[in-house]
Parts: sequence; C-alpha cells; structure tokens
Amino acid sequence: MATDQFDSALSTSDLLRRLPPSSTASSLNKICSLAPDLTEELLSSVDQPLEVRRCKKSGRDYLLCDYNRDGDSWRSPWSNEFEYHGIGVSGDDEEEGVKPSERVRKMEVAMGEGIDVYRELYYEGGVSSVYFWDLDDGFAGVVLLKKSTPKAQSEGGWDSIHVFESVDRARSAHYKLTSTVILRLSTTSDALGDMDLSGNMTRQIEQDLPVIDDSGHIMNVGKLVEDMELKMRNLLRMIPSRRV
Repeated sequence: MATDQFDSALSTSDLLRRLPPSSTASSLNKICSLAPDLTEELLSSVDQPLEVRRCKKSGRDYLLCDYNRDGDSWRSPWSNEFEYHGIGVSGDDEEEGVKPSERVRKMEVAMGEGIDVYRELYYEGGVSSVYFWDLDDGFAGVVLLKKSTPKAQSEGGWDSIHVFESVDRARSAHYKLTSTVILRLSTTSDALGDMDLSGNMTRQIEQDLPVIDDSGHIMNVGKLVEDMELKMRNLLRMIPSRRV
C-alpha cells in the first residue's frame, strides 16, 4: 500500500509539472486535501510559484517554500524565527522548526545580503530569500527570486528556485545545483482575447571549485546561480524565435 501511494505521488507530481503554473498551487492543495498522506512527498517534489509574506519582526518581505517550512509555519530569513501562516490560531510549537547551525546561519545571512543586491541590480525590484541547512558532509541551501508585474489587462511573473548541495573536500567543494524557472505571461485584449503563455524549465550542473574559507562558498554559489540564471534567460528568449 505504501509503495502504491509513493508511485501515485510520483505520477501526480509529473502531472502537476505539466499544468499551467497559475493553477499549480490550487491543484496541489486539492490533491493534498484528498490524500493527506502524500502531502510531504508532493510539496517537496512539485515546484510552484513562490508566495510572499512579511516578516513580523523586521517588516521585510520573504518567500515561502518547502525548504523553510515546518507544518504551517515558515522560517523568516531575516529573523531566523518560524512564523505561523496556517488557518486559525498558531500553536505552541511555532518555534519548533529545525534551524541551521551557527556557522551555516552566518553563511546564510551573507548569501542573503549578496542575493538581495543581485536582485536589485538585475530584477529592479521583486523579492529574494536564501535558506541554508546542515548536511553531514557539508551544507545545502536554496536561493529564491521572484518578480511579478500585475497590470490592468496583463500580468507576468518570474520565479527562480536554485537548490544546491555543497560537499566538503580537501581545499575544494563539490557543488550540485538544480535550478527551476517558472515563467507566467498572460494578457486580455479585444484583439487577442485571453492569452496565457506559461511554463517552467529545469537545469542541473555539478562542479568542483576551490574553497579556502566560508566566504569562498558564498562566492562560488553566487557565481553558479548567476551563470545559471543567465543561461536560462537566454534559452527562454530563444523559444519564440524557434517557433516562428
């Protein structure tokens, strides 16, 4: 029975990835309500447009994802505290989520500051968040970027999800980066009617890079994310010309 449920979760995840990103969240919530036992598997395997919340302590916006979630609470990268975003009154376990070690938390903060500058320079707005966690032989993390442009008759959205692992080696580290971009473009006009162009793209790379200290990890991960975003933007620009 457990195997059947796991196979069903994989099949459902594959199906959800083929739906328009605008309907992924609502479809995912409905499936989770029908099969609560599959919730963890589905939430961890299906990329969906990122949600924005405001940190109660700092007043700064941050992004929600499965990597900073614990039940109905999400950890703010600015305060390092879990905040309840479920239905009803929060319980006493709001602060029970797993947090990174002191060393990894320092790298998380430094990476978050760097990505915040990158976001302002390249996105000219939007929201970014960075979350790190400990591994037995290194650490891992996710870099999130979101930009939305709602208008009266048209809207667009870009969500970047960069998940990485860093495994320590002698004077170097092995990095594995999996990046997903979710792009949404829709418009309504008398000439075109209702038009929705949306989808997602996933790419993965592995690379060994030299590391002297923890600041080296920040530089390495930042460069990998920046290079991957450039490659994926260029690929997305080429899609319309390929269809002409």
